[in-house]
Amino acid sequence: MTFERSSKGFNVLAVGPNKNGGLIAFSVEENSGMDRGDLANLTAFIAVADQRSFRAAASRLGVTPSALSHSMRQLEERLAVRLLHRTTRSVSVTDAGLRLLERLRPAVDQIADALEDLNRERSRPVGRLRIYAIHTAAAAVIAPVWQRFLQTYPEVHLELQLGEAPVDIVAKGFDAGIGTQDRVATDMVIVRVMGPMKVAVVGAPSYFAQRRRPRGPDDLARHSCVQYRRGAEGAVFEWPFERKGKSRKISVDGRVMVNDPDLSVRAAVDGLGIAYTIEALAEPFLRSGQLVRVLEDWSPFIEGLFLYYPGHRQVPAALRALIDMIRTTRGWTPAKGLVENPFTADRAS
Repeated sequence: MTFERSSKGFNVLAVGPNKNGGLIAFSVEENSGMDRGDLANLTAFIAVADQRSFRAAASRLGVTPSALSHSMRQLEERLAVRLLHRTTRSVSVTDAGLRLLERLRPAVDQIADALEDLNRERSRPVGRLRIYAIHTAAAAVIAPVWQRFLQTYPEVHLELQLGEAPVDIVAKGFDAGIGTQDRVATDMVIVRVMGPMKVAVVGAPSYFAQRRRPRGPDDLARHSCVQYRRGAEGAVFEWPFERKGKSRKISVDGRVMVNDPDLSVRAAVDGLGIAYTIEALAEPFLRSGQLVRVLEDWSPFIEGLFLYYPGHRQVPAALRALIDMIRTTRGWTPAKGLVENPFTADRAS
């Protein structure tokens, strides 16, 4: 019985047969303290005991009969007990061998069950899926699909943590992150999950019932606006506008300042002022009539969003299923004149 060295420093051992009559394989770490030769010989012993033939067992394990016979001699010498009766025509198990076999079979069956579970997990979305996302990504990318995703894959548990600062998703134990492309490490695999996002400048009907709607960016000076600060100590960003190749940045004023895009929209819904956000966040409230849109012809596109995950890892089936669902749910078209995403804290000055 031979061992192969894997790329992760494990020694892969062929084990078989299991309770279902198939062959299984598992790995033993180099420094586990377990004798690799003993493991190989024990599994060879199970095969010989089941087949009652060195030739049949060797064929099943993919080794030569002489190699298998050598493995049995090594095991018996190591244990100082005879496990098999051998003649030129037959093989039978000794009483000591039967007692050993009785203890070995449950262990082999447990290993087989564990590996079968892993195989199912590899091909079917199950288990916990941990995602780190900026706030706009959670609202614009995850929230529109998570109900259908969890209904489609009932064995998946979704954990979503939000933050604006870049983090090492590997060190923090996340399966993937979602954010703007500039925050993605070079060793990550990236997948676009949202195209360029249209800006929406919005306010509540109750707010505009008392004030004339702005017709251009300069009119915002006469309005109360929901200011946005990038991060806890970041700069208050100026609102960028663009029309027919002409760009403007407007400093706004108001009685409310937030550092969360969802709160900015909430403040507008509550009639506290005009908010600068993206269509995906405002769309439910525009559809319900709780918000109305202004300055649409001045509203630019900001860069899209990307999902990223470690390139050196196997992609969990749950993550692959989530990516596929997001990409089939959302479509996008290229946009010119993208402006900087104002909703990321790492761009604070």
